[in-house]
Amino acid sequence: MSDNRPRRTFAVISHPDAGKSTITEALALHARVITEAGAVHGKGGRRATVSDWMDMEKARGISITSAALQFVYRDHVINLVDTPGHSDFSEDTYRVLSAVDSAVMLVDAGKGLEPQTLKLFRVCALRGIPVITVINKWDRPGLAALELMDLIEQQIKLRPTPLTWPVGEAGDFRGVLDRRTGEFVKYTRTAGGATRAPELRMSADDVPEVDADVWAAAVEEHELLSLDDKDHDQETFLAGVTTPVMFASALQNFGVAQLLDLLLDLAPAPSTIDGVDGTPRHVADDFSAFVFKVQSGMNAAHRDRMAYARIVSGEFERGMVVTHASTGRPFATKYAQAVFGREVTSIEQAYPGDIIGFVNAQALRVGDTVYVGEPIEFPPVPTFAPEHFMTATAADIGRFKQFRRGIEQLDQEGVVQVLRSDLRGDQSPVLAAVGPMQFEVVQERMTNEFNSPIRLSSLDYKVARRTDADGALALRGGRGVEVLQRSDGTYLAIFTDQWRAGATARDNPEIMLEPLPAGGAA
Repeated sequence: MSDNRPRRTFAVISHPDAGKSTITEALALHARVITEAGAVHGKGGRRATVSDWMDMEKARGISITSAALQFVYRDHVINLVDTPGHSDFSEDTYRVLSAVDSAVMLVDAGKGLEPQTLKLFRVCALRGIPVITVINKWDRPGLAALELMDLIEQQIKLRPTPLTWPVGEAGDFRGVLDRRTGEFVKYTRTAGGATRAPELRMSADDVPEVDADVWAAAVEEHELLSLDDKDHDQETFLAGVTTPVMFASALQNFGVAQLLDLLLDLAPAPSTIDGVDGTPRHVADDFSAFVFKVQSGMNAAHRDRMAYARIVSGEFERGMVVTHASTGRPFATKYAQAVFGREVTSIEQAYPGDIIGFVNAQALRVGDTVYVGEPIEFPPVPTFAPEHFMTATAADIGRFKQFRRGIEQLDQEGVVQVLRSDLRGDQSPVLAAVGPMQFEVVQERMTNEFNSPIRLSSLDYKVARRTDADGALALRGGRGVEVLQRSDGTYLAIFTDQWRAGATARDNPEIMLEPLPAGGAA
């Protein structure tokens, strides 16, 4: 039986500690798919968020890997992806942005537009992803609302069009003015924000005397926004010219219900996606999907491995045989799952926009396409230029089999890039990362998940350039440069610094030395 319910597929993104995981869980709470929210850090005996399930995430109170949650709200199927905020894990965030139709960007009311926020806004603009902006932590002291609107317009070049406006300054959050209806939505605190915050809607005439002054100030600023052409327009939002803005406190669950409703009403539905050769794949065409993430270790009791795939077109049915585009081989889909954090359930059908997990699909890698019918291959997911390099060796040579298996798995997941050469061999591969915290993840998972502690030794390289087999041969033995090969076959020439890379390129114009996409840019 076909499921005709509309889909909304979006990512939650922000600078670290702006509240992504908290708002992810608050959205699930308001959709009534969980009954109580845990504190984001999960410390001191408190529960951790459903999207932060790794031990390192619970210990540090940060997201270091993306997590998908699927649930139903107002007869819509929601596919929500929480992403890491730390720049060291930017590759994971960018993979997610290839698999969603819109993004919710959180901005800390007290800190404004932080560096990673700016970078992610620009990535969304370059990818044509409409962005809904949420000014979070309005229950704490922060910048003035109008000042934040100016920052968005000046620094991101998107015109903010607030849909709600705060009643009460930052730190004194009474509720919001719904700019579409003119109503006052008054909030009531709950203990620790663990349950849905009660909301009371009232007309302007019914605003309590205790809130009269702050209500009048909100109305005045609302009128100024309208005079400045900052009212929502759906066409300019979808075109990436404007960004709807809401005010919230994810920790107190204030404003979360409005965000859910906004996503259903305004966020785009799944649409046509072009293949790598420009061939369009329409949602009504035969089944197709692409893998944007691979994750293992979700279930400590099993050696599980999950390939997350975004469905682009057609209806998926469990057990159907699809074609793996990169090999041309058939691939059986007997073990397909719907995902909610680390919890998985078997599914029989799925539709465009849905994110599904293929369990123990050893052949699938990040960026792979699977399809039925007319062949299609979607553009590859970008791999960024690493800036940190370390050699890895097994701390216990008797566990070399576990060492090799663990390094291969982490390579396939994209936790780090694994580089090899004949000189170094399999015993001492080079791990290449965008940020140093990736190495901490490798150490933790190799020890606890693969039972093979490792030793890491820093290498004095800082710059990577793509080359080819001829370039690898020509640069062999060169000073300040080493050439290694990535598991996808790409040759990388790594240099001690930018000067050495530039000088080598100038002195050897016949050698291919191409820059890779930078981790902090598109």
